[in-house]
Amino acid sequence: MDENKEDNKEKKQETKQNEKEQLAKDMVPKQDYEELEDRYKRILAEFENFKKRSSKEREGLYNSILADVVEVILPVLDNLENAAKVNTEDEEYKKGVELVLKQFKDVLQAKGVEEIKAVGETFDPELHEAVSSIQDENLGEKEIAEEYRKGYKIGSRVIRHSMVVVAN
Repeated sequence: MDENKEDNKEKKQETKQNEKEQLAKDMVPKQDYEELEDRYKRILAEFENFKKRSSKEREGLYNSILADVVEVILPVLDNLENAAKVNTEDEEYKKGVELVLKQFKDVLQAKGVEEIKAVGETFDPELHEAVSSIQDENLGEKEIAEEYRKGYKIGSRVIRHSMVVVAN
């Protein structure tokens, strides 16, 4: 019984809406109405495109700012990595440096910053910067033999290229 009442209400509302639309069409000449409807649809489409474009621009701006900040602090990360490699008699000190280094890398990873793979990979000028080359029969052509400095990227954007030695 309640469903019938709700159905009747919905039908009445639809009928009223249709009547309002018909009155609006009758009050405005058909050609003017079609022009207004066309303008409305175009403006609505333009607005949707604007929203999509703005969203992409905001995302791009965020990644750009993040990349700028990360680029400035990468030398600090390099120094932490070098400090972790140094031999020391104080094991607790070394553990502390390693923990700070791990935390630093975890924060970067959480923000979408990735290390660029280098050693054993094929040289890619978009990701790597060749600082020298060597002849090594054990390695393939344009294969990276050694990495002097790690490279990083966010998504497809390179923050810093890897400095590498390329074989053959």
